[in-house]
Order: sequence, then C-alpha cells, then structure tokens
Amino acid sequence: MALKIAIQMDHIANISIAGDTSFALALEAQARGHELYHYTPDRLTMSGTDVTAAMEKLEVRDVEGDHFTLGDKVRTSLRDVDVVLLRQDPPFDMNYITTTHMLEMVHPDTLVVNNPRSVRNAPEKIFVMEYGDLMPETIVTLDLDEIRAFREKHGDIILKPLYGNGGAGVFHLRDGDRNLTSLMEMFSQLTREPIIAQRYLKDVRAGDKRILLIDGKPVGAINRVPAESDTRSNMHVGGQAVETTMTERELEICARIGPELERRGLTLVGIDVIGGLMTEINVTSPTGVREVKKFGGADIAALFWDAIEAKI
Repeated sequence: MALKIAIQMDHIANISIAGDTSFALALEAQARGHELYHYTPDRLTMSGTDVTAAMEKLEVRDVEGDHFTLGDKVRTSLRDVDVVLLRQDPPFDMNYITTTHMLEMVHPDTLVVNNPRSVRNAPEKIFVMEYGDLMPETIVTLDLDEIRAFREKHGDIILKPLYGNGGAGVFHLRDGDRNLTSLMEMFSQLTREPIIAQRYLKDVRAGDKRILLIDGKPVGAINRVPAESDTRSNMHVGGQAVETTMTERELEICARIGPELERRGLTLVGIDVIGGLMTEINVTSPTGVREVKKFGGADIAALFWDAIEAKI
C-alpha cells in the first residue's frame, strides 16, 4: 500500500546528501512507491485542532547538486497524510517545542515519527540523566560555584549548552584552566538556560560511537573519531566516521534503554557512547544511517520503513 508521507525538515536544498539521514529515509520511501511531501516548520498553521502545512510534492535523486524536485505549494491538512516525519534539526528552542504541540494535535490519527510528545519530553541531554549509572558524572546548572566544585572533584571537564547540537559551544577545560569564569559569563549572555558540566572522557580520542536503534533495538553503529586538533567528534566539524562493531557493554546499554524508547514511541534514536559510557540520547533528528550502510552495515533506512509500514 502506497503511503502519503510528509517530511518536516530544514529545507532540502540546504542538506548535504552524502551524510543526511532524512534524505536516506526519503530515498527508501520513494523506492517503495510511497508519495513524498516536503515542508519546513515555518509553514505549519494550527486552527483549533486542525493542523495544516504548505507542502510541496517531493522527488529525490541520489545525485549531488541535483538531488530533489519540488512541486507547487499546496496547503494540506496533516490529517490527510499517513505519516509525518519530524526531522528538522535542533536547536531545541521554543519554536521547536511549539511544533511538537501542533503535531500532537494530529498524532496518532496521522502517525508522527518520532512521537512529538516524547520528543518534547525527552531533551537529548536531560533524558539521558535518567540512566546515571550508564553515563559519566554530569551536572546541569547555572551555578558557577557548583561547576567550580565539580571541576575540583573531577579535574578535566566538558562544558556544553543544554540544548545545543552538532558540537557547537562545546569546551574542554583542563584542570587548572583559568577560563571557567569568562566562559560562564559568555554562556549567561547567550542564554538563560542551564549548561552541562561533564567529566571529560579521555577515551573520546579513540572515538565517540553513534549507535542507532529502531523501536528500542540496536541496528547499527559508526565510530566518529575527532580531528587531532579538536575535542569534538561531530562529523561536520572534522570528525571522521570509521567502521566499528558494538561491544557487550554497548549492547547492555541498549538493552537497558530499549524498552523505554519503544514505550515512548521513539522509533529512530541515536545514542552516543564514549568508552562504554552513554553521553546523549538523540531523539530529534538522529543521523548516521548513510554512514552505517557505507561501511557495510545494515540498511537502516529499509529497517525503518519496515517498522513504519508494520505500524500503519
């Protein structure tokens, strides 16, 4: 049965298709004969409990520089499509949160993936705190004295924004570094939100592993190795994806969190693991699908649509 699938994403013209998971999901859906539609979050309108979007019919091609064709914009009720893929990138700000409220108006009559209520209630750097024994020592605070005490206890620490993404604003402070106060001043000028202080994991030099799960079950992984000159392993800031396998410890982590992911309707999730410790549970628009397949791993896009078709 052909499905009508609307993808809520940042504009497709601006993506890099070589590593874009939303594009990989679109390619696989099209190959299965499903109809694709594209819209950006700013095109949503809510009237009562009806939610519409100015959508364009979408065709995709795995050709760099010529990867999509869009039709005319047509305002369409989200209740008239079968599936909405919630795939816009963070920042996880009030605009993002508002879109989850709007999408919740039509879910589950229209299947929204991931479940918008669960996305809203599981911020990636807070949800993980529910599994304190699986992660490095971490605090979330704006209190400078607390962060000073944390660094005095743990030595090298990482500071990062609570709702950032892609490695932006991540700092490695070595024991004795004199920049803590000025960094906190900078954060306070940029946001009123707390920040994260986390014990630095030296194992990050060997890689930050991204593990992808579908309905709570691990289906593939890649290792992201930071550049020699950078702390961050994110690929768009110079991290290199390399082939990997999952360890017993990583499978244990997946077994612990998997049932809760499935219960919450978080169909596609990416967790980050460094040296056997989980640092994030990514539920907004997790990436890594194309890289896993590139290195001979599972076709996660196909497994994803198998799962969605079964739900429908």
